Amino acid sequence: MAKEVNKIPELRMVAWELTRSCNLFCAHCRSSSMQNVYTDELTTKECIHLIDSIVDVARPVLILSGGEPLLRPDIFEIASYAVGKGLRLAVGTNGTLITGDMAAKLKAVPVSRVAVSIDFPTPELQDKFRGKQGAFQAAVSGIAQLRHAGIEVQINSTITRLNMKYLNDLLDLALKSGAVAFHPFMLVPTGRGKGLQKVAMSAEEYENTLNWVYDKQHELGNRIFFKPTDAPHYQRILRQKSSARHSSGFTTKGQNIKTENRMMNSMTRGCLAGINFCFISHRGKIQGCGYLDVEAGNIRDKSFAQIWQQSALFTELRDLSNLKGKCGACEYKNVCGGCRARAYESTGDYLQAEPYCLYQPSLKMNS
Repeated sequence: MAKEVNKIPELRMVAWELTRSCNLFCAHCRSSSMQNVYTDELTTKECIHLIDSIVDVARPVLILSGGEPLLRPDIFEIASYAVGKGLRLAVGTNGTLITGDMAAKLKAVPVSRVAVSIDFPTPELQDKFRGKQGAFQAAVSGIAQLRHAGIEVQINSTITRLNMKYLNDLLDLALKSGAVAFHPFMLVPTGRGKGLQKVAMSAEEYENTLNWVYDKQHELGNRIFFKPTDAPHYQRILRQKSSARHSSGFTTKGQNIKTENRMMNSMTRGCLAGINFCFISHRGKIQGCGYLDVEAGNIRDKSFAQIWQQSALFTELRDLSNLKGKCGACEYKNVCGGCRARAYESTGDYLQAEPYCLYQPSLKMNS
């Protein structure tokens, strides 16, 4: 069978680990971040040069993350330069360092959106999971400061068996805080997150959670937007349930049609690693995503453009005929693709089948 023709896709989003330092000690942390000074992180000059190199390729949404990115002293210089180059900027943070002054500075950049991570709806549980007393209240206060400054907020929650029973409470918290989006992250057990392997959801629980997301999005419409992350098979569920709704006549009302279209159009594919998305580490290593710990190249050795356009890893990930097992045989592989990071952590092969998907393809599997 002939290989699919490789094309260099559009770069739409970049997540950049500005620093690995963090003021918390979270149980799920993919990078095992601590309150340390990490040596050999990209300098301010290297960061500026990297932004120039990204802009040479495209103008993606740039997400500044960590660690805790607000611990980096030059974050506002870097952020302002990125915006000046025409990039839409978001910040991913634990929220505990956001004072009124910090929120005002973020607004002045301007940062378009701040994602705050809250995994439990109560102080006791959140503080335990995040490794620091007072983390919950500080994050809630930070969200209020961001909203007061006029910055969009989204709530990120890493979902495991520890907190899946609190999904409705987390959603209520997001709604009451004025968040525009709720992003349930399906655990990828990397870094310190490997310690949560025993409480990772089963394939059935993943399916139930993603069906809950779909139903809640229809129930709430434009009140808040859901984006399951590290859950590419949500694309399959979207199409299966949309087809069922259409055949049953549930999408005849205008609001339902608008909601359905928004859900489809805003998430065009499942796993974006190396396809429309990449991750940059604090030391310049480029990966398909932060959870797929396989290096495509380092910006200290090659330009960002060279890595994005020519790396062997990205070339391989973009050719969906390389997918193995049931992912390779699946009729939904063009919109889903399975989580390459989860496959890698489970099997050592990032092209193997997604291990947390119930679906059995109707196409004949390759031997």
